[in-house]
Amino acid sequence: MHWIALQPLPEASPASVSAPADTVSDPLVALGWWALQYSPKVAQVEGAVVLEVSASERLWGGAAALCRHIYKEKKPVAQVRYARGATSLVAIARLNPAATARMPPDELPLHTLLAAGPHLDTLEKIGCTQWGQLRALPRGGVVRRFGAPLLDALDRAYGLKPEVYPWLMLPDVFEAQLELSSQVETAPALLFGASRLLKQLQLWLQLRHRGVLALALKWTLDARRNTATQGELILRTAEPTGDITHLQRLLAEHLGHVTLPAPVMYLHLRSLETQALPGQSESLLPDAQIKGDSLHHLLERLSARLGVQEVLQYQAQADHRPEHMQCWSPALDATQLIAACAVVTRAGGLKSLKAIQTSNPRGKPPSAQVLPSEAFLHPTWLLTTPLKLALRDQQPLYHGPLTLVAGPHRVESGWWVHSESALRDYFLARSEHMGLLWIYRDRKSEPGAEAHAAGEWYLQGVFA
Repeated sequence: MHWIALQPLPEASPASVSAPADTVSDPLVALGWWALQYSPKVAQVEGAVVLEVSASERLWGGAAALCRHIYKEKKPVAQVRYARGATSLVAIARLNPAATARMPPDELPLHTLLAAGPHLDTLEKIGCTQWGQLRALPRGGVVRRFGAPLLDALDRAYGLKPEVYPWLMLPDVFEAQLELSSQVETAPALLFGASRLLKQLQLWLQLRHRGVLALALKWTLDARRNTATQGELILRTAEPTGDITHLQRLLAEHLGHVTLPAPVMYLHLRSLETQALPGQSESLLPDAQIKGDSLHHLLERLSARLGVQEVLQYQAQADHRPEHMQCWSPALDATQLIAACAVVTRAGGLKSLKAIQTSNPRGKPPSAQVLPSEAFLHPTWLLTTPLKLALRDQQPLYHGPLTLVAGPHRVESGWWVHSESALRDYFLARSEHMGLLWIYRDRKSEPGAEAHAAGEWYLQGVFA
């Protein structure tokens, strides 16, 4: 067994015990949370934090490498005493200034054994001042004179009995409070104190391998003012994240829209919803480094700065009418980003368009080529209101005569809403000056008309 004991010095404050956990009210709790990154077996014993690291040494590259991590590379900010031993009680005893790091257990001062504290005067009178001297006394006499707990503690210190402790466990819900050093009168200034709470949240998320989806930042106002006593800000993310830098930026955007009716004295941060993060497998070859923020981080920041209704994303709808094929909803509420899919579809459509133009040269009479519906193209841009086209000899005009390239593609939909019903024949048309256009002939006013009968023509889309 390999135990490591840590003890913050008396001058260590809760705000300096550990950089990630600098807001825990109890320095031992802060130190225990920090120690959980090295071993799951962490406990608070006799005013110290002990770690059983024998099962974690191989993960860190051996006992020497693990000690180097704890003592030098990732040590807490505050001054902390370190000691090691084969048992937790030996490690704790070596924390005492009267002991040394390599002092054998038999030579350790008896006052370093907490169970011997009530009996020190009697033991010193009989010349028993070290662990070894106490161990040499007859066991039956020790039990009769001092009780079984002293002998049990001595057996655990020498590894003759197992050491069982209530291991330190992280709470299921993160919750932390911070008292501000001075009253804060503006909401953006709360970010400094909130960032300290977010650092503690980051450590909690890392140890639980989770990402946060929603959290609540509450503040307590000065009760001497005739205003509300509390305020709250709910922060939500589109994806579970442990990126505290992103949360700080997102919180700064939201706090910029908050007005405080009175100075703030306390901050309180609580996790509302978290989710387990998927594991990531390491690659043998170095992967490409993606620079900058991810797409959903950018959308969240823009939505917080401009407003949720100002950052929108389209969603496809089950409707054949072009003007109803999509709707716009807040980007934060969308479940998928379909921009990549749209690019792929458009690329495939442009290839088909090139084939259509090749098969129908300009010198050919203005007759349309009939295509299956799945091969029909949709334009890049739709007009807000379809533009009625003029006719010359029953041929539509738009900056000159239009040549039908492909069609018709018939759409009959919206019959359940009379004012929005659509009875149209769509065509791809080419203009000498405007390029490829998307036009249709309205058939609502001419029931039973033939496919090429006279009717009203409209321009609805433009291919960019």
